[in-house]
Amino acid sequence: MPKYDLALIAITPFILFALWYLITKTRLGILVRAATQDREMVAALGVNQSWLFTGVFFLGAMLAGLGGALQLPKGGADLLMDFNILAAIFVVVVIGGMGSLPGAFIAAVLISVLNVFGVRYIPQSTLVLMYVVMAVVLIIKPYGLLGRAEVAGEHGQVGEPEQPIAPFNLRGRLIVAALLLALALLPLFGSKFALVLAIDIIIVALFAASLHFILGLGGLVSFGHAAFFGGGAYAAALMVHYAGSPMELAIVLAPMITGLLAVIIGWFCIRLTGVYFAMLTLAFSQLLWSLVFQWGEVTGGDDGMVSIWPPKWASDTTVFFYLTMVIGIGGILVLRHAAHAPFGYALRATRDSVGRAEATGINTKRVQFIAFTFAGMMAGLAGTLFVFSKGSIFPTELEIAKSFDAHGVSWRGENPCRADRRRFRPFTDAGLSHPV
Repeated sequence: MPKYDLALIAITPFILFALWYLITKTRLGILVRAATQDREMVAALGVNQSWLFTGVFFLGAMLAGLGGALQLPKGGADLLMDFNILAAIFVVVVIGGMGSLPGAFIAAVLISVLNVFGVRYIPQSTLVLMYVVMAVVLIIKPYGLLGRAEVAGEHGQVGEPEQPIAPFNLRGRLIVAALLLALALLPLFGSKFALVLAIDIIIVALFAASLHFILGLGGLVSFGHAAFFGGGAYAAALMVHYAGSPMELAIVLAPMITGLLAVIIGWFCIRLTGVYFAMLTLAFSQLLWSLVFQWGEVTGGDDGMVSIWPPKWASDTTVFFYLTMVIGIGGILVLRHAAHAPFGYALRATRDSVGRAEATGINTKRVQFIAFTFAGMMAGLAGTLFVFSKGSIFPTELEIAKSFDAHGVSWRGENPCRADRRRFRPFTDAGLSHPV
């Protein structure tokens, strides 16, 4: 074994012990742990939280820099090294359990050893092996190996919940109607490029609005929402390619298939909360991506599936624009209606206070499960429109970056817990974030 590897093995326990001692045995560590559980009380005791968490951030950045420097002789440096390690870092923290340094250490060793065995004995598994391990751990131990259940008030939540949402008044409805009318008139004065761009924006808006429904109203942060967008696209493409299904039937059935997929994924994920929920959705999304990527005989693998075009009557750009407008904006309106229905208020209640919601008779997990399934169906509808607009689908539409695209639109300019005030925000932000 090289001497440098032995040096790394020797250094790691010392860093682990020093960090454990700092967090558990010093006044700084006590203040940090107290602030993560109840910021308002710590502030009342006169602790300057800005400096406190600035120091924590400085320490974390310093340790990250140390890790990068230590691996430099083994792997070199490149522009993507941060992105390549990011997912693995999240997986290790979640498997170990939030807030548990020994758990993170055990998870890091476990993932590293299993990766070595995977490369040696099951090379095909290396793409998703750590996600499989994370999914198994979270299904068996919902809060990681050495983690504990999250409780209300942790991680710095402060302040009162916002006032209940209200539908648009007459002025707001007139403004929206005017915008929709202007969009409907786009073929009269816009170029073909403008129509294609508008189609892309509507599809992205519907995808983002479906995530926004569970993120803003339900507080369910999903890192795997691309599984439903790409799942809907692939479901439609497979039906057209292998069964010769018409586009009309695919538009109806593909969202139902993604709804069934959401039922399966949601059955495992809804039991969890917070980061654990987000990472388990990511694990399932990566599993689906790996299946599509490696099952080349059926899905085309990395080459994707091509020649999935609309029928002759919808092949004209203007006709397909109006079809996308009716279905896409119709889907957003359905999501908006659900947000202002009693179900939407029940979903919001599960976000603001699970205990109070259950005390009033709301089955919080059932409400979240239904919302998760509904959002998956709407994302699948967006994916179905996408595959017919582009005529092809590739595994990249299932990657985590696609989920982050939807998050970028949903989070743009506002807190997701306040984002439910304006249901048409995903549409405008989709236009601002869409690359031209």
